[in-house]
Amino acid sequence: MKSLSIFLVGLTLFSSVHAFSLEQRIGNVDTKLKVYGFVQLEARGGKGSIDDAQDSNAKFSAQRVRLGMNYSADIVRGKLFVDFNQDSTVNAVNGDVGLPKHIKDAFIALRFNKAFVPKLGLIKMPHGMSFTMPGWNLDIVERGLDKKLALERNMGLMISGRDMFLGNNAKVSGFEMGHERAYKGFGYDLMIANQVGRSGAVSNVKPGDANAYAARLMFDYTELFHSEISYGISESAGGIDGHEREDGSIIVGDTKDYKSLNFGIDSNLERLNAKFEYFDSKNIKGEKGWDESTLALTSTYYISDTFELAGKHIQASALKSGIASDLGNTYFGFNYYMSTFDNKMDRNSKRKRNAHRISINYILATGDTNDKWNGLGGYINDAVVLQAQFKF
Repeated sequence: MKSLSIFLVGLTLFSSVHAFSLEQRIGNVDTKLKVYGFVQLEARGGKGSIDDAQDSNAKFSAQRVRLGMNYSADIVRGKLFVDFNQDSTVNAVNGDVGLPKHIKDAFIALRFNKAFVPKLGLIKMPHGMSFTMPGWNLDIVERGLDKKLALERNMGLMISGRDMFLGNNAKVSGFEMGHERAYKGFGYDLMIANQVGRSGAVSNVKPGDANAYAARLMFDYTELFHSEISYGISESAGGIDGHEREDGSIIVGDTKDYKSLNFGIDSNLERLNAKFEYFDSKNIKGEKGWDESTLALTSTYYISDTFELAGKHIQASALKSGIASDLGNTYFGFNYYMSTFDNKMDRNSKRKRNAHRISINYILATGDTNDKWNGLGGYINDAVVLQAQFKF
């Protein structure tokens, strides 16, 4: 791990604002190695979230510190993505999927054609529209509380296809995990994997005990309209018989399967970008009757090449042990772009602007904020976050 870090950091010293690439022709095969990364540094005020409460007036931290490599050779694709802000140990009881948490992506893919790309390894499961967007390309400083309902990254086998039937001839690289490019037509993902040990919706699981499954269907009509629907299941989401809980007690009997439906729409209307996303999830952490649903609305509005307004509202409802509760988290803020490569309004140009930016969000908590919220995560007190990001 240390030698890999030194190698990656050394390569970045020679990079500009763009990813660093090495290209070589071996025999009749063109190969390419692309090295990239990003850092998100933060200052937080307020009492923080359920998962990250703070008592001080301000907290300084990093949300993501990542370096990655993509490799291509003929039909072969390979990806390794590392986060230096994550634990490098493997926890065999809680959160393990087969690789330590600081490994974010590690897979091999075969790009036979744009309609058939099998991938094997650690991959984002195809469940949750905002979750499968890159962490550096978000509209606000974080994904929000509904991210805990996604199936997260997992070790498994996924088969994908993009830009099908209507044939807009979009570039399909074989590295896709979400809706990276706009096209006209359909896309799909099918995946079988270990239990979703990194998801906030499961606990006490380890590879080999059971499996998780996810399927997603997408439809795009240029940048004006993207839609997707996905459904995922993680078997025995609280562990199987004989597992020890964190408090030392033993689980008796198999727990229920976690089941989650996700639906999302993303529309880019030049200056205005709008997103809608819905989760409906059952049997959280394998507990029958612990259910949660969320509805998220996100929007940005382009003011100038360097300034953009951004907001998001997540409304969540949970039912646990017959007790209902509701929580709302509303993000108000703006993005200031430090390096504007152009003033085009298409999705790809927005990704370029997002490379170097400063974001300030105020998070307003509403609903059952006085420790009555019994869902997953979220802010139960108001907070403010300043985030600085650079990406190459």
